[in-house]
Amino acid sequence: MTTMKALIPLGISARHAHLTREHMDILFGKGSELHPKKKIGQPGQYASEEQITMVTPKGEMKLRIIGPLRPFTQIELSMTDARKAGVKAPVRNSGDIAGSAGAKLVGPCGEVEIAEGIIIAARHVHLYPETAEKLGLKDGDIVDVETTGERALTMHNVLVRAGIKHADEIHIDTDEANACGIGGDGLSLNIVWEK
Repeated sequence: MTTMKALIPLGISARHAHLTREHMDILFGKGSELHPKKKIGQPGQYASEEQITMVTPKGEMKLRIIGPLRPFTQIELSMTDARKAGVKAPVRNSGDIAGSAGAKLVGPCGEVEIAEGIIIAARHVHLYPETAEKLGLKDGDIVDVETTGERALTMHNVLVRAGIKHADEIHIDTDEANACGIGGDGLSLNIVWEK
């Protein structure tokens, strides 16, 4: 076997929310729309102007909504955020919310109690189909990610998400970025796998 490497752009994910149409209507009013504030790395996705407040027994936390709306409401926190909020959020792949933590979400027009949907997003790498094919990787493969610098480390068990809805980008959260002393835009990291 040969160890393969490829340099992929990095995206550091702060805490945020994805909402359904139903929950958007409750929190912001019937027929309300998200207003893009900043484009993010994945095709068609953006950080919106809109924010909600997550309320837990330990306090409140503001969350920016990532658009567009989704078929399920999902809150993505770092482990530090989850501990601060007092929620037992599991580490999961996006969309795997069954049996996860819940909380009250408050918007300018209403509130909703979600029984599940709060996760710590598992680190992953998005790849264009062309990039995945060129690298000999496919959706569902597992790779490592290597960082550089004074606090360099290797992150294992990084899921590959490849397909037409994906653009080349490694996603880690703020805790992971802080652990290896990296931050800011314009960084790329190596993904590493055996072939």
